Amino acid sequence: MLSREELLADRKLYVSKARGCLAGLGVGDAMGDTGRNQEYRARYGVITNMYSDAKSTDDTEFGILTACCLIESKGKPSLSDVRDAWKKYILDRGGAKKRAGRPLYGAIENLGRGMMPPDSGKYNVMNTDDGAAMRISPVGIFRAGDPEGAAALAAIDACISHDADGIWAAQAVAASVAVAMANGSVAEIMEAGRKVLPAGSWMARAMDIAMRICDEKPDIEVAFEDLHTRLWTPEHATAAEAIPQVYAIFRLTGGDFRRGLLWSANFGRDADTISGLVCSLSGALHGIEAIPPSWVEQIRHASGVCLDFSKDKDLLELADQLVDLSRGA
Repeated sequence: MLSREELLADRKLYVSKARGCLAGLGVGDAMGDTGRNQEYRARYGVITNMYSDAKSTDDTEFGILTACCLIESKGKPSLSDVRDAWKKYILDRGGAKKRAGRPLYGAIENLGRGMMPPDSGKYNVMNTDDGAAMRISPVGIFRAGDPEGAAALAAIDACISHDADGIWAAQAVAASVAVAMANGSVAEIMEAGRKVLPAGSWMARAMDIAMRICDEKPDIEVAFEDLHTRLWTPEHATAAEAIPQVYAIFRLTGGDFRRGLLWSANFGRDADTISGLVCSLSGALHGIEAIPPSWVEQIRHASGVCLDFSKDKDLLELADQLVDLSRGA
């Protein structure tokens, strides 16, 4: 594993990994969304390609919001900075369109009532889902090689909309991305995420179940059903369901971009988030070169399906800005 200082000294490598991470989020998000669509499943069986009408969901678009907040706060976001970014990019533009998760709408409503984070996340509906984890990869890019720093920043971003397991899930993903950015092994990437989960938490228990499944059935073809049924939460996916599934797929596919994409995009249920994060981790590990250029071009500008401002942002330019901000800091 590279040290943070070694990665900071190699801008070309850092940029490739940052671009791979954000492009991986966009590609996985778009392909996971088509992968759970019954019309696509009936026509293609499984999703292996980026189809022409595949597009981002709220996962990528809230990730863009996190990146913008980091950049505009010069990498030192306070709770007020996060609130101000949500006000600037969501509330002042008329709110989020009908595509986001329930706690995101709850947080927007709480902010509109004058509530500040962390209360806006604590007193919020379904605040233990994966809506904070899905958007947190930019934090891992910025704090590449520093999983503890990434986890600390992730908590600041996550608490505007989430609490408890919802925050810990975001911290785990941010820490793991930070290690993947520094060429950590799959085992080191996994450990960085597991390390931040509090003992006795639902997230920690669910992660341990997922890892036991991997131990018992090291072939993903065999483990696939158990990863669904033994982590399943009724009615609605939670962070304690989806995020351990992300880690299990990443582990069982060895961090390989195409294999991880195949199994995560076709996972069902919350496949846009699961695939977005699996591909974000593998993109951070292997760099932008692991992703077909035509796929990158298709998703480098978000569709604005949830956050209208996001379609004016370029994922690759945001990645470069996060790298330069990190190196300058």
